[in-house]
Amino acid sequence: MSSCAVGNKSEGMKKELKIFGWIAGIFLVAYFLPLANPKISGAILDGFKLLQWYVRNHVLACVVPAMFIAGAIITFLSQASVMRYLGPRSNKPLAYIVASVSGFVLAVCSCSVLPVFAGIYTLGAGLGPASAFLYSGPAINILAVFLTARVLGLPIGVARAVGAVAFALIIGVLMAVIFRKSEATRTEEALQMPEPKAPSRPLWKTVLYFIAMVAFLVFSDWYNPGDVVVHTASSGQFAAVSLQETKDEVVFQLQQAWDGRASGEKVTLAKSAIASVQEADTWVIAMYHARWYLAGAMGLAVLLMVWRWFDRDEVKTWMSNTWDFSKMIVPLLFGGVFVVGFVGALLPDKYVAGFVGDNSLSSNLVASVIGAFWYFATLTEIPICETLGKLGMHQGPMLALLLAGPALSLPSMLVLARIMGFKKMAVFTLLVVVMSTATGMVYGNFFR
Repeated sequence: MSSCAVGNKSEGMKKELKIFGWIAGIFLVAYFLPLANPKISGAILDGFKLLQWYVRNHVLACVVPAMFIAGAIITFLSQASVMRYLGPRSNKPLAYIVASVSGFVLAVCSCSVLPVFAGIYTLGAGLGPASAFLYSGPAINILAVFLTARVLGLPIGVARAVGAVAFALIIGVLMAVIFRKSEATRTEEALQMPEPKAPSRPLWKTVLYFIAMVAFLVFSDWYNPGDVVVHTASSGQFAAVSLQETKDEVVFQLQQAWDGRASGEKVTLAKSAIASVQEADTWVIAMYHARWYLAGAMGLAVLLMVWRWFDRDEVKTWMSNTWDFSKMIVPLLFGGVFVVGFVGALLPDKYVAGFVGDNSLSSNLVASVIGAFWYFATLTEIPICETLGKLGMHQGPMLALLLAGPALSLPSMLVLARIMGFKKMAVFTLLVVVMSTATGMVYGNFFR
């Protein structure tokens, strides 16, 4: 039997074992889950609430545009171009620097950066620059840095900004070094592929097309800091941060004591109980309310470019590649978000704060692990850290959570394992956790 046949048989066996593992896991959960326990049934409901919030606020605004961008990368960018600028034989300092500061432009959450990462990695981008981009995309967010400094203090805001850029560079370099053998094999395979056809349009047209696509994503997923004054129908008003909105309810985090609840507590109100919501008067909120007009203009520009510059076969290939990414990524995102909501309901803030009250190794490690596995929508990590700080969280673990939280989440881990393999995903996660833990401990020794 040839080695190729043996390899195909082994891959087929791994695929079947994965399918069996999913079936067995679902069976065991369904068989043993104590649904009569109010905490468990409540956690299941919270899992679906988080999933509904994610679907209503992030899928159409961010995940779907990111899928189209990923499909476009595969369809319209040549492999030679990606290899030239981000591949193993590219100008390494330039590749790492560009990848490490990309978050200033593409300010999205950890889940939404995945399709774009998948696109450039599939085309042959080196693991190092691709990993730097993977971390920096959600972690380096200029508005989040400013809000962190304003809400949590200037020192932690500066530390977050510096740490995020440094992490992207260091993690990228370490991933390239650790997996240099497998990357060398991957590079050789890419170089043996036939030369791509010459592009049928000038480079400036392709660049303009991608700029419009990215602008659509940035505008459609424009973040809302959530600072509001809520007027209720029967219990007066209160200042809060809006954390999560479903079809029928809104979850607020109090910024002042209200109705017997302390500042920092979470309050869930039915929409029917809310008389009005007054938002802060800032340019960020103004942009948020104008986001669909701006995104619509970019969308019309994309459609016009596609109509004038692309032929029908290219568009069909683009749609096919976009659908392939969607099938691979979206189910894992949905499942991961539900699990995060389910587990989060079983771990209240007071319980978490009890493990991160000092600057010990264990406290920083707990904060890093929680940050790595939790799903934080853009900016929501700031009011959460503010609450944990009021409950006794030390400054060191707080920075550790801020560095690990936006860049990773359980949903993104599930997708990364599918894109680049479990081992590389696990090492990437371990690097984020270890570096966040160490940085938190160092920072915590100077700021308490």
